[in-house]
Amino acid sequence: MWFKNLQLYRLPGSWAAEATQLEEQLAGLTLQGCNATDPRSIGWVPPRDGGSLIHSVNQQWLLALGVEEKLLPASIVKRFASDRAKEIEEAEGRRVGRREMRELVEQMTVELLPRAFIRRRTTYGWIDRSNGWLVVDAASPAKAEEFLEHLRKSIDTLPAKVLKVTQSPSAAMTAWVAGGEAPAGFTLDQDLELRSTEKATVRYANHSLEGEEIRQHIAAGKIVTRLAMTWNDRVSFILNDLLQIKRLAFLDILKEQAEGQGENEDERFDIDFTLMSGEVAQLLDDLLAALGGEVAAAT
Repeated sequence: MWFKNLQLYRLPGSWAAEATQLEEQLAGLTLQGCNATDPRSIGWVPPRDGGSLIHSVNQQWLLALGVEEKLLPASIVKRFASDRAKEIEEAEGRRVGRREMRELVEQMTVELLPRAFIRRRTTYGWIDRSNGWLVVDAASPAKAEEFLEHLRKSIDTLPAKVLKVTQSPSAAMTAWVAGGEAPAGFTLDQDLELRSTEKATVRYANHSLEGEEIRQHIAAGKIVTRLAMTWNDRVSFILNDLLQIKRLAFLDILKEQAEGQGENEDERFDIDFTLMSGEVAQLLDDLLAALGGEVAAAT
């Protein structure tokens, strides 16, 4: 279980939640699957087939939100509605108006939904009680908010808040690149995006960051909005100006620790999850330090 994208939320140490109690609450909103006329269904699924709704290893909890969506392109619905409108016009000798056409589109949607293909996707979330993290493996904030919204519907209280740091990621990344020096424990890699106040954007891929050209962009007022980095030669990632971590990759030295361990798939899954959660927790601690620490919560 290796996450690829991190949307970060904070949980207070005072949050009194137990895995068994939380799982009972999640059981009230599990994925039921799409009925014949449902365009979409959402609910909790076991992270491991046949397992429980919360996969717990050493106080690290893994959750999975399943979403089923029926694939029914609007162009298909419109074509069937147009064909039905032509039949009406030919049979009754009159023109179908806009209001009736909208009703035909709705009717065709209902008729076609039972025949539509179903696409299923899963979004994973990790709760680190000891370090106060709720991390959603999602490339977009919308997917993460979907996860949080369903979690809030499922449990009594969820005091999760978006992570806020003292120094803005853009300001910090711009300073690192301009100075040619990464914070302790990190190295700067060769992917970079800079943006001006007018939204003009310059992107570099597999490009050295030591050239004068990049410093000229910064001197002209552009700020860094995406920066590839590596932490302790173990985890590479891209940090953006919204404090999102993208393209998380656990390097060979780390995955080699997991290879050959565990006697079966369940044990290997737990080992992978333990390594992933442990490494990411340390990475996040160092990243917070590099960004000046967290903004103190209002009392």
